[in-house]
Amino acid sequence: MKVLLRKNVTRLGKIGEVVDVKPGYARNYLLPEGLGAEPTEANLRRVEQEKAAYLQQLAQIQAELQAQADVINGREVTISARANEEGHLYGSVGPAQIAAALAEEGVFVEAKFIDLSEPIRQLDKYDVTVRFDDEIAATVHVWVVPVRELGDDLPPAEDVEEGEEDSEQYSEA
Repeated sequence: MKVLLRKNVTRLGKIGEVVDVKPGYARNYLLPEGLGAEPTEANLRRVEQEKAAYLQQLAQIQAELQAQADVINGREVTISARANEEGHLYGSVGPAQIAAALAEEGVFVEAKFIDLSEPIRQLDKYDVTVRFDDEIAATVHVWVVPVRELGDDLPPAEDVEEGEEDSEQYSEA
């Protein structure tokens, strides 16, 4: 049975194409879901209009994704993680943590766009690809560093003069 596709159908065809499918597939799925129509002259004209609107909308979406990729490309984010002395993480860093680190920088990306072949399990610098589309991608530099303990940023005890610590903390304004 010949069917004119009104929308893109995975592994079947793109909008505006006339495809040959089994009658049951057309009757039970394509036609009721609005994915296909009979290939008449009126339907061909209507689908061509729908295709033009679809292509215009697709171009707008791709322009937005490209703008977002340009903003993200080359950004550096730092993720703190617990690790042992050899630099092996006690857990792992995945797409959700990278997306959260980008959000802290003011750049919002869905975790599904972050392309990691496997989770990060070592302290190091990684170049991570953020893939928005087949042709649109950006690279983010991810630094995975050890978590700083609470006392790491304080000077050693011998550097602080006696009495100076208390006077700064409890001075009345």
